[in-house]
Amino acid sequence: MRPAFAVGLVFAGCCSNVIFLELLARKHPGCGNIVTFAQFLFIAVEGFLFEADLGRKPPAIPIRYYAVMVTMFFTVSVVNNYALNLNIAMPLHMIFRSGSLIANMILGIIILKKRYSIFKYTSIALVSAGIFICTFMSAKQVTSQSSVGENDGFQAFAWWFLGIGALTFALLMSARMGIFQETLYKRFGKHSKEALFYNHALPLPGFILLASDIYDHAVLFNKSELYPVPVIGVTVPIMWLYLLMNVITQYVCIRGVFILTTECASLTVTLVVTLRKFVSLIFSILYFQNPFTLWHWLGTVFVFIGTLMYTEVWNNLGTTKSQLQKDNKKD
Repeated sequence: MRPAFAVGLVFAGCCSNVIFLELLARKHPGCGNIVTFAQFLFIAVEGFLFEADLGRKPPAIPIRYYAVMVTMFFTVSVVNNYALNLNIAMPLHMIFRSGSLIANMILGIIILKKRYSIFKYTSIALVSAGIFICTFMSAKQVTSQSSVGENDGFQAFAWWFLGIGALTFALLMSARMGIFQETLYKRFGKHSKEALFYNHALPLPGFILLASDIYDHAVLFNKSELYPVPVIGVTVPIMWLYLLMNVITQYVCIRGVFILTTECASLTVTLVVTLRKFVSLIFSILYFQNPFTLWHWLGTVFVFIGTLMYTEVWNNLGTTKSQLQKDNKKD
């Protein structure tokens, strides 16, 4: 029952989170900092109350290690959200972030001296080709949509190129954080709830550096159109409502993934998260009518087939099926 409940939380939370993020980003593309701050604050407060026991429970992993992890996590979160302000469309944003396998493999080879099978290298080549196709076609769209003037077109492309650089940096930093997290868990044991709390609580002072931008967008949110909230009978600026729903759905998404990691095998978690990304992508294209050509679809198929190949889904499904048949014969 719990795995099914967790899958429901992941799909409901993560998919709706993407919807509210796009609603926010379409109105104010530079709102990434206030969104990140609200998400961090909510999860930190929840963790302080229920995980840290109001600060009375000491951490199982020393704070100095969390400080390193938090620096990387904070940087990745801010850069990923800020990339939406650099001419990066939401579908490309989702597809690009699906390329985490590439970054994990590259850094695994360099840092952990890992070696992989030809099958895995092939899957990564597919993911890389898919991301390249989508990125290349998005670049053509940026230049064609900004062809009003030569200077305008170049400026739009330059911002888009900077956005691709930001996403690439965040992808590699996220992979490095994963390797660091893996070594910590091997040494101190898995403490996912604790890590979730400290990863969101310790970076909060860092938002002081972004205070002016957060304040400016808070003012813009206050000026947004009023929306009557059903049942409660009050009217609130609609951007604050979008932000509140984004924060709540982000929490539901994270909680769902956490339950899934404790109840299911890592393969199942990867499959669920991959399918969730695909559903979010389809919804973003259809509901928000984001431009998506046949080339984009081809690139998307490459990314998801490559991801499924990397996790060796078919082999694992075959193993599970044969195991079930053996168990039935024993019975």
